[in-house]
Amino acid sequence: MKKNVVGKGGKPQAALADSLNQVLADSYALMALTHGAHWNVEGPGFFALHTAFQTQYEELFTAIDEIAERIRALGAYAMSGLTAFAKAAGMEEFSAPLTQEEYVKQLLEANRKLIADAEKARDLAGEANDMESQDLMIQRITLHQKTVWMLQSFLKS
Repeated sequence: MKKNVVGKGGKPQAALADSLNQVLADSYALMALTHGAHWNVEGPGFFALHTAFQTQYEELFTAIDEIAERIRALGAYAMSGLTAFAKAAGMEEFSAPLTQEEYVKQLLEANRKLIADAEKARDLAGEANDMESQDLMIQRITLHQKTVWMLQSFLKS
């Protein structure tokens, strides 16, 4: 039996939908940051980072759709609009040029924020006995933990 979890909308599942919308906003913002880093990175690690950043932003684009569709499956509406995403995500934008290490450090920070918000959504999904949403968040956490590991590995000398 599903637990009655209430959020901004005052309805069961609304807290979970709110939390999933946070992950959606984080993912959209991270996609934009990663895409910008892909365009502007320079230096001896250019080819490796350019390719890695492309893989990451393309994966995020697919994930965004999955997260939004899960929100809709819960009967809520998915957040949309660049201003709404930026405000909700609260991730600091960066502007070129940055060193390749600085791009990586800032993307590390953004991935860590996304992981923390996805963990909250995972836990709410568990409390609501919504295994589908919980599974989606576990997949997202796993992928972003791997991304953090890869970005940290780049920074090791």
